[in-house]
Amino acid sequence: MRRQQCNWGIAVQKGYITVYLSLSLALILSFILTFVEGARMSVIRMEAECVADIGMNSVLAEFHRELLEQYDLLFVDMSYGTARRRPENSAEHLRVYMKNNFTGQHTGGFSVRDWLALSVDKAVVKELSIASDDGGNVMKRQALEYMEQASVEGMLAKVIGLVGETEALELDTRDIDGERNSIQEQIDAIELPKKRDEDGNLVEIALNNPADKVNTSRGGMVLHKVIGDVSQIPNTAIYQEDYISHREKMTGIGVQPGLSVPSGIMDDLLFDCYLFDKCGWYGKELDKSLLKYQIEYIIAGKDSDIKNLETVVKRLVRWREVANVVYIFSDSAKCMEAQIVALALSAVLLVPELAELVKYSILFAWAYVESLADVKCLMQGGRVPLMKTSADWKTRIGDIINFSGKALDTGGGGHGLNYQDYLRIMLFLEKSQTKNMRAMDIMEMDIRLTPGNTHFCMDSCFDSYLADISISSAFGYHCDIRKRYGYH
Repeated sequence: MRRQQCNWGIAVQKGYITVYLSLSLALILSFILTFVEGARMSVIRMEAECVADIGMNSVLAEFHRELLEQYDLLFVDMSYGTARRRPENSAEHLRVYMKNNFTGQHTGGFSVRDWLALSVDKAVVKELSIASDDGGNVMKRQALEYMEQASVEGMLAKVIGLVGETEALELDTRDIDGERNSIQEQIDAIELPKKRDEDGNLVEIALNNPADKVNTSRGGMVLHKVIGDVSQIPNTAIYQEDYISHREKMTGIGVQPGLSVPSGIMDDLLFDCYLFDKCGWYGKELDKSLLKYQIEYIIAGKDSDIKNLETVVKRLVRWREVANVVYIFSDSAKCMEAQIVALALSAVLLVPELAELVKYSILFAWAYVESLADVKCLMQGGRVPLMKTSADWKTRIGDIINFSGKALDTGGGGHGLNYQDYLRIMLFLEKSQTKNMRAMDIMEMDIRLTPGNTHFCMDSCFDSYLADISISSAFGYHCDIRKRYGYH
């Protein structure tokens, strides 16, 4: 009996151990499962973040190749070569990139993605920083970043000095036409003496002012006067409403948050250097371009090459006329020559008060003839100083009397500023937003000439965006991600 009791006690002890182990194992298993589930949740979050990063970077990796190649700008074209310009296109690309990363195959026997079973519920692209936002400053900011590597300090100092001289001379603001017309009105107001002709009739003695011949020729196309045969000028014309400066634009949020907005004189001058680096002008046309005189287009904004060049050349003649008038009025020798010619006129001999007025009208005409010669020299690749000295003056007073209506050919060479330098001054004087928008017109024109880019628009290009992404797991988990990505 005692032996049987002892065996029963041992059996009771074994039962206690089994229950203890069962309870312990249940606790351990719960802990392990909780740990595994926590790990799964952490991995899901990490996987979602990583795949979102990969997807958003992949969207930015689809930057427009031609825009980068021709203009060194990094933008994603949301139209992807189609006529459908919608942020939803980029959102779909983002969703596909993330889906492919979630469902990709592994070569090993264990698939993490199967364990996580993640999928993209929603991907929304919004708050785009579009190239044309803020008057084109989004595009301009990238252009300035590109130019940071260029050494342009000497050019910037030169342009600033030239612009200062231009404003001091009032090349754009002085009313030379008004001054000249005022002189002519005073001449016309003076009654000329009369004499009897062969029939005994009283007729006015003709003034025969040599300036009249020059003034009569002032109308018409200036290009004919300074270039001659304009058949060499490209006759390319555009429909401006097709381009961004004239059409209704898509809009975004402006320059990327946290980045500076281009402003100030230095940024404007640096952007001008960028335009000269990327665009063509008279004498340096680019084969890839639709309009050959692109800098002239940015300055003038007309719808054809010939109109843009005519506008710039006409303004250049006016600038040279103002500067030449300032000089010739200060040159006592030339003033004396004009006075001698004036005093030699029969009508002036009889009406002395005409002498001074006729002298000044001759000086104005002489300055104009010299200006045409200056611009012809510039168009031939020569140089003309902003302010002349006696040694720089090319025409003679006899050239007024024999003026044919065309610019005298004084040859190229010389010293001072060339045609490009004068363009730089004009470009700087244009409003910043005007330059931005017309520069993007040029970009659209040229890129539409390349294969697959017929519908290209700068206002469908963005360089940063915000994405709202919803991700879920087949195991019942869900997470929302909001990220902003862009080119910095």
